[in-house]
Amino acid sequence: MKNIFIENSEIGHGQKCFLIAEIAQAHDGSLGIAHSYIDAVAEAGVDAIKFQTHIAEAESTLEDKFRTNFSYEDSNRYEYWKRMEFTKQQWIGIKEHCDRLGIIFLSSAFSVEAVELLDGIGMPAWKVGSGEINNPLILEAMLKTSKPILLSSGMSSWSEIDESISTLSEKKAEYAIFQCTSKYPTSLDEIGLNILREMKNKYEVPIGLSDHSGSTSSAYSAIANNADILEFHVAFNKKIFGPDTESSLDFDQLRRVVKFRDDNFKIESNPVNKDEMAKELSFMKELFNKSLVLKKPLKKGSIIKKEDLTAKKPGYGIPVGKIDECIGKRLINNQESGHILSWDDIES
Repeated sequence: MKNIFIENSEIGHGQKCFLIAEIAQAHDGSLGIAHSYIDAVAEAGVDAIKFQTHIAEAESTLEDKFRTNFSYEDSNRYEYWKRMEFTKQQWIGIKEHCDRLGIIFLSSAFSVEAVELLDGIGMPAWKVGSGEINNPLILEAMLKTSKPILLSSGMSSWSEIDESISTLSEKKAEYAIFQCTSKYPTSLDEIGLNILREMKNKYEVPIGLSDHSGSTSSAYSAIANNADILEFHVAFNKKIFGPDTESSLDFDQLRRVVKFRDDNFKIESNPVNKDEMAKELSFMKELFNKSLVLKKPLKKGSIIKKEDLTAKKPGYGIPVGKIDECIGKRLINNQESGHILSWDDIES
């Protein structure tokens, strides 16, 4: 598999699962709240934060209807996207804030103009939303920059994915592919980890899950199934205003996902040699294993019978598993009840 790089972060085989916290519109058009999310996400320990760059005039019309009628302020999505817009200078400030905190800035572009804006401020990679996977205008604009492309597949068939990948491969682009189910929220029975595994087998590039379940369970499962990238929405609270908050992780959940990612990587990166570990734990055998112990006093020369023996801790005497080698042997010396037998006690 060919790994990819976003800034100094390597993504793919042998690396930690790369975590992207998507803010999307959770800031509700507030620049201050957008910056607050940067602080909180960076503190949680993810690798990248992702926004969405909407330029209403470039991507939408007044006929653009809401997926879910959530807004008290906007009569259509054009108005909503207009309210979500930041200026180029504000996007520069957002990226600079991310840079200061050591977190990678990403933002999905939904128009060629948004691609040009984000390229102009130095965004290091492109996240292609599920609705743009077969948009040649946006893909061509992104490919011209020679930056890695993270391709989401939420509404696509295998043939549509193959078509986009063929284009990326022809252009020798670096790319990763996401399994995604474009439902908000996505139920756990529609996550599609089987598709993630099929993608792993089919394409020799990093594979990710773009998750909208609002659950840590899907995140844990994806990480445990060797997802190279995991993207999920985050929100300060699942009840705040916005179209995606119910599909988001809150920050308690986010911190648990980060910890699971780090713990899982530590486990996966440290294979254990069973024989070497057994040697290392030999002292434990004396504590937990059992030895052959006399149930009654026996005189010197007595023939040991099975009914003379029991098994008790500790395990530094003759192991109970060697009982057949002791039966029928003579005792060398008188021994009391409760004596832990050693090989020196019996004839060889």
